[in-house]
Amino acid sequence: CTAFKKNIMKIGNKMIKISWKYRIIFAIGTAILYTFLLWTFDYFSDEKLYSINSLIFQGLFFGIFFGIGFPYVSEKFAGKFSKKMGMKIKPELELNEEIEIEGPANLFRGIEGVGGKIFLTNKKLIFKSHKINVQKGQTNIEYSTIREIVKRKTAKLIDNGIRIITDNGKEYDFVVNERDLWFEKINERTK
Repeated sequence: CTAFKKNIMKIGNKMIKISWKYRIIFAIGTAILYTFLLWTFDYFSDEKLYSINSLIFQGLFFGIFFGIGFPYVSEKFAGKFSKKMGMKIKPELELNEEIEIEGPANLFRGIEGVGGKIFLTNKKLIFKSHKINVQKGQTNIEYSTIREIVKRKTAKLIDNGIRIITDNGKEYDFVVNERDLWFEKINERTK
């Protein structure tokens, strides 16, 4: 007896690589901001806390660590961790419901960006959270109830957001990789 496993399209599973130019700019900006904060504390303090050399050294160290070191470590370990977490996320499906497309996503529930996976099935869109969230669970959005899908920017900067608005006016804000492809695939199912 051979089990037949349907091919499921996966979107957004590749880790986004941060360019060295961006890392250096981020490191310099972080160093300047951190040095300025230390200087501000020192300025408003009754006693001298830091020398100029100490401020510069701490700012450079902090900038290099967070601008270059932290993204490097994140790329090496976060991808493996999130991939392992994502493999365990399985939505509750209806009878005769099949997953066609899946990928990592965040869904904003209030102020929390709940991490998990988004699934497009032959019947509906499903978001299922992973276990490391305050708000856990599954959100189902029937394709027939979707009134509008809007591309949006996360933090008004990054082109990775999708807002789904249902007939009853409820809004679901997702953060996904490969936003344009998700937008296209969801739109195909709502027509």
